[in-house]
Amino acid sequence: MNTKNIGALILCLFMALSPGKEASAFNSGNYNNVQSTNYIVVIGAFAIKRNAERFTKRAIQQKYQAKFQFNPDRNLYYVFTLTTSEKESAMNEAKRLREETAYTDAWVYQGAIGETTDAERKDINPVTEQPMVQIPITVEETPEPEKKEEPAVTEEKKPEPPATEAKKFFFKSYRSTDNKVVNAEVDAVDVDRTRKIATYKSNEIVYLESPKSTSGKVTLIANIFGYRKAQVDINYNAPEGEGITIDSAQGVVVPFELIRLRKGDIVVLYNVFFFKDAAVMMPESKYEVDNLLEMMTENPKCKIRLHGHTNGNATGKIISMGESKNFFSLTGSKEGLGSAKALSQARATVIRDYLVDNGIDVNRMEVKPWGGKRALYDKESTKAKENVRVEVEIIED
Repeated sequence: MNTKNIGALILCLFMALSPGKEASAFNSGNYNNVQSTNYIVVIGAFAIKRNAERFTKRAIQQKYQAKFQFNPDRNLYYVFTLTTSEKESAMNEAKRLREETAYTDAWVYQGAIGETTDAERKDINPVTEQPMVQIPITVEETPEPEKKEEPAVTEEKKPEPPATEAKKFFFKSYRSTDNKVVNAEVDAVDVDRTRKIATYKSNEIVYLESPKSTSGKVTLIANIFGYRKAQVDINYNAPEGEGITIDSAQGVVVPFELIRLRKGDIVVLYNVFFFKDAAVMMPESKYEVDNLLEMMTENPKCKIRLHGHTNGNATGKIISMGESKNFFSLTGSKEGLGSAKALSQARATVIRDYLVDNGIDVNRMEVKPWGGKRALYDKESTKAKENVRVEVEIIED
């Protein structure tokens, strides 16, 4: 082979092995490459970067630790919520997302994103655990063409009203002791049909859908962990009541005075989830336990009892975090064997240990394991997963 041909061959190899422009952009900056030994739980795939950014932002607002990264193998932007070296953990989380959330197409990607390696890479259906031939492209609106730079406008962009019949509302939630703004989620319930209309964010303009009922009765329930639920009943057709006002800019303003939990109150950590057979919390649990941490930090006299519950009383495998102190990942975990009561104790204890690790005195907390003795539903019920929970009891405020 002559020198000219050798030079051409080297040039071709260099071009083939070099990442594309988009991949290079993602390999730099804040996007860390995912190693080939990892399993990634993917909730969306996009051909357009801006749509991936919007989707990621929306997932973060829903309390998921979402990120996105360009996958040159598929020429798509992948949005994912969990990266782990444990295949079973990834599969279980993808199945849970499919069954319990709006992310019904969630799947597991094995391999590296954003880099070229010789390691095996594939997309896996968590139900069949078989490689996926086609990737479900998430449908999002095409971004508008870029506009020429215009002078900065200080006025905040107002939300657009939905296409369906709706009224503009502003749910004003604040702490009773000092009127400090506290952001909560507000459930709107159609009283006549006893069904939830939707969940809205407080302290921002929202559009409440009409219940389309004869009476127009709607119950509004503001909820955030660390505070008692606050309820306001209104008539959608003519909203009125104590503190309710009509504001030309914000629409109907409904106040919610939030009161901290008091001695004797017992609440469920509804948004704390554990890996299967594990006393290790899933990543999306961090938001709720941080709310508990905030409550304990703000109220130094508060003491709590953590009640651990399981679904059933069978003895089985128990996975714990070991010495890794990784409260939200199975990396570095260890396996053992124990009773359901031991598992419920370990789960309540790991929450206590997280609080201690963040500065809360261990003497302010007690742990009470119940195993499956206080189940909410039969262990074979479709709602049996709700038996797996940790409750917080305020024993001193």
